[in-house]
Amino acid sequence: MALKAVDEALAEILRHFEPVPAESAGLLQARGRVLAEDIIADFDVPPFRNSAMDGYAVRAGDTAGASAQTGVVLRVVGDVAAGGVAETPVPPGGAVRIMTGAPLPPGADAVVRFEETSEALPEGQRPGAGRVAILAAAVDGQNVREPGEDLRAGSVVIPRGQLLRPAEIGVLAALGRATVPVVRRPRVAILATGDELVAIDEPLAPGKIRNSNEYTAAALVEQAGGTPIPLGIARDNVADLTAKVREGLAHDVDLFLTSAGVSVGDYDIVKHVLAAEGEMHFWQVAIKPGKPLAFGRLRGPHGPVPLIGLPGNPVAAIVAFEVFARPAILKMGGRAPRPHPQVQARLQEDVTNSGRRHYMRAFVNRDPTSGEYHVTTRGSGVRVQGSGILSSLVWANAFLVVPEGVTRLAAGELVTVEMIDWPEEVF
Repeated sequence: MALKAVDEALAEILRHFEPVPAESAGLLQARGRVLAEDIIADFDVPPFRNSAMDGYAVRAGDTAGASAQTGVVLRVVGDVAAGGVAETPVPPGGAVRIMTGAPLPPGADAVVRFEETSEALPEGQRPGAGRVAILAAAVDGQNVREPGEDLRAGSVVIPRGQLLRPAEIGVLAALGRATVPVVRRPRVAILATGDELVAIDEPLAPGKIRNSNEYTAAALVEQAGGTPIPLGIARDNVADLTAKVREGLAHDVDLFLTSAGVSVGDYDIVKHVLAAEGEMHFWQVAIKPGKPLAFGRLRGPHGPVPLIGLPGNPVAAIVAFEVFARPAILKMGGRAPRPHPQVQARLQEDVTNSGRRHYMRAFVNRDPTSGEYHVTTRGSGVRVQGSGILSSLVWANAFLVVPEGVTRLAAGELVTVEMIDWPEEVF
């Protein structure tokens, strides 16, 4: 069977995914979720003209010529605190003492900060009671917040599909939204396969390894915005695999992830069970690591459920997840299935490649003098690029992406790297 190109495989996978339905979430539970509907302001924010500073509300024309040497003395006719009502108008030659956020009194068109009034002067240099000296000329609108300056009634203030961060939560609070419509988190079944696997709390026996892939996949699903549904380990026999697949489907999942059992080995029976429980579209992709990548659809209780079969080698499974499963989960979650952020970096050593698209583990840093990014694919391990060396991804903060058909990159070339981490010391 011919290998499917990476971009072709990804496009075919994404055709089978749509955003999952919306649900309502409490405002404090909505952070990190994706907005399911446009949020339209139903009133102006702020709803009234108010002061942006603690100071004096004045008529700007009354302060003409004011300076630190020649103060203009105004009569104080009232005061208004935040949360109060500006009942006293500002007459010509008058001023109202005002706090930040308080409504601007009628007649006033500017606010002079306390620091630019006689309140900043020593006690003996201040005018008499009921008077204030203005020490800087004001202009119309100075230190005044206009109605709708932040949010205008009738406008879309947060569009559908926006990831809700703390700033968006604050805007929703300002609009009085105690609940918010968000895209439901996609439910993802996770099944590790193989007779060689044992649970992480079991002792190791000869020929056995611990089930790390299940935990890695669950963490990746959560990071992409999904809800993992771990199913444990399925043994290499038709009955156990079939039972586990049906168990996962009974959870009404939106995506089924398996790891291992989809290559060409004699004992890789996962592909046969998957084909019996649904329809498989392809089994191999021209990617390194991650060539044995399966995609198909299982017969779920409420319709077809897409399945992505990841390789068994842990690094290959992570690469395949990042390239194929992560975009699918993002799309289901209402987000654009975008790649990781990319930068151009100067390669520090020669690199050879098989001709497939190669996602090499790499470490990027920035030269403090030139600001140029540098990238190396050589870590402390002897075989840092081996597909079973999971610890190499603890070291790496990026993938050096070697394009299809490229068999060699020379030291000193500018290359594209996808950042999988953004450490402060780099950026």
